Amino acid sequence: MTYLDWLIVLVLNGSIIVYGIYLARGTETSSDWFLGGRSLPWWAVGLSMFATNVDNADLVSVTGSTFKEGLHIISVYAVGSVVGGILAAFFVVPTIYRGGFFTNAEYLEARFGPSTRVLSALIQLQYRSSMLGLILWSSHLVLTEMVGMNASQAWGLIVVLVILAGFYTAYGGLRSVVWTDVAQGIVMMIAAVVIFVTIWQAVGGWSGMLAELDRTGRSDMVHIGRYWGDHGTTPPWMVVVAWTIIGSGYWTVNHTQTMRLMGSRSLWDMKMAALFGVTLSLPIMIVSASLGIFARALPDFQTIPDAAADTVYPLLADAFLGPGLKGIIVAGMVAAIVSTFDSMGSALSAIFTRDIYARFLVRDRDDHHYVIVGRFATVGVLTLGFLYLPFIANQQNMIQAFTTLISVFATPLLITYLAGVLTPAHRRSGLIGLAVGASYGIVAFIDRQFYGDEWLPVWFTSRWTSFGWSVLFTGGAIALTTLLLGRQSQDQLAKTKDSGWLLRSREELPALREHPFAERVPVWLNPIPWATLCLAGSAWLVFVTFW
Repeated sequence: MTYLDWLIVLVLNGSIIVYGIYLARGTETSSDWFLGGRSLPWWAVGLSMFATNVDNADLVSVTGSTFKEGLHIISVYAVGSVVGGILAAFFVVPTIYRGGFFTNAEYLEARFGPSTRVLSALIQLQYRSSMLGLILWSSHLVLTEMVGMNASQAWGLIVVLVILAGFYTAYGGLRSVVWTDVAQGIVMMIAAVVIFVTIWQAVGGWSGMLAELDRTGRSDMVHIGRYWGDHGTTPPWMVVVAWTIIGSGYWTVNHTQTMRLMGSRSLWDMKMAALFGVTLSLPIMIVSASLGIFARALPDFQTIPDAAADTVYPLLADAFLGPGLKGIIVAGMVAAIVSTFDSMGSALSAIFTRDIYARFLVRDRDDHHYVIVGRFATVGVLTLGFLYLPFIANQQNMIQAFTTLISVFATPLLITYLAGVLTPAHRRSGLIGLAVGASYGIVAFIDRQFYGDEWLPVWFTSRWTSFGWSVLFTGGAIALTTLLLGRQSQDQLAKTKDSGWLLRSREELPALREHPFAERVPVWLNPIPWATLCLAGSAWLVFVTFW
C-alpha cells in the first residue's frame, strides 16, 4: 500500500463517515431513529440493502468458497435472495408494516405470544452477531494478507472502524445508515469491477480459465450440478434447496434487512426496494464467486491449500493490483465493513431496546430515554461479534462456519414467520415449532462440530441436509399443534401487552401509504411482473447457465 492508496481510502471512506455524522444531527424521535420516519424512497432502501447484503465477509469468503468447492454458492445470491426478497417484501414485512410494529419480533408476540417474541429477539441477536464475527475475521485477513499489517495493527484499525460506525449509527439511526450505505454501495461496486477486470485479463478471460481447469481436471467447479456436498453424497438439487432456505432466512428473519423495508415510505417502495437490492447484489456476488475459480486457473495460486482458501481474495488483490487500484479495493472493503457494521448496529439495538429492554425491563419512560438506550445498545451489540472469533478461526473456511450456524436457530425462526403470515397456524404452535426445530438444530450442530458427522447419519445432520430437516421438524410441529388445537386466522392478532412508550411510539407512526403516486401505480412499475422476471432470471442462471 502506497501513500496514494491510503489517500484514496481516507478520502472515500472518511467523507462517507463524516456525512453519516452530519446526517445524525436531526434525529430525535424514536420513529426517526428506528424507522427513518417511514420516509425512505425505494432506490435508497434498495442500495442500502445491497450494501448490507454484500459485506466484506461475503467478498472474502465467497472467493474462498468457490476456490475450494466451485460455483454452487451462486445459488444463494440468485434463487435464494430473490425468493427471500419476495417473501419478505410481498408477504411478511407488509403484514408487520400494516400492524404498526417496529420490529418483526413485535409481530410474533401478537401472532404467537410473548415467549415467541423473546426467543425471536434472542435468535436474531445470536444470528446476526455471528455474522459480525465473520466480518471481523475477514477484515483481519484483508488487512494482514493484502495490506501487510501485523495482527495488532489490523485489530486496532478494525476496532476504530467499529467505533466510527457505531458513533454515527448511534446518533443518526436508520436514516443515517441508509444514506451512508448508498454512498458505500457505489464505492463497493467500483471496487468489484476493478478487481474483476484485472483478474479476468490475467487469466485470459472465461475461455482461458476453462482451458486451464480442463487441463488440471477441475472443470466440474464451474457447474453447480456437479457439486455433491462435503461427503460426495448430497444431490446437487438439495444443495440448491439449502442455499434457497438460507437466502430466504436472510431476507425474512434478518432485521437488518426487514428494518430497512419497514422504513420505506410506502408498500410499493418496499417491494421495489427488495427487488432492486437483490438485483444489484447478484452481479457483484457472481464477480466475487468467479474470482475463486479464476484463482484455480492461475499457476501461482494452485498450490494454496483448501484450508487457506479464505486468503485467496486478499492475495489476488495484492498480487495483481498496482498503486491506486489497490487503494480502491481497500476503500471498497472498508465501505463493506462499515456499511454492515452500521446496519447490524441499528437493527440489533432496535431489537434489544424494543423487544427486551422496553418490553420486559423498563416499561414506561419517555421517548428520549429509549432513543438514548438504543444508541448505547448499538455499541454494545457490535462488540458481540468478537465472541465468535475463536469458533470461526477453527473452521475450514468462513462459509462453513456460516452454514454450520445458520440452520440451528435462524431456519426454525424463518418457518415460524412464514407460518404466522401465510397459514392458519394456532397461536400456541409458534413457540412449539420454534422449540422443536431449534432442538433438532442443536443436536445436528453438536454432531457436526464435535463428532464430525459420525454420531448420527450424515443424511440426517450434515450442513446441507440439516436445512431440510429443520424445515420439516419446525413445520411439522406447527402443523401437528394446529391439527390438535384448531386453526386460527393469521389476521386474528392478539393485543400485545405493550404499554407506555411502546404503545405510544406505534400510535405516532406516520400514516400507512400504499404507494407514492398521485393516483395509481403505472402499469410498467407494477412490482409483480418485475418479481416474476427476477425469479425467472435467477432460475435460468442456476439451472441452465451454471448448472
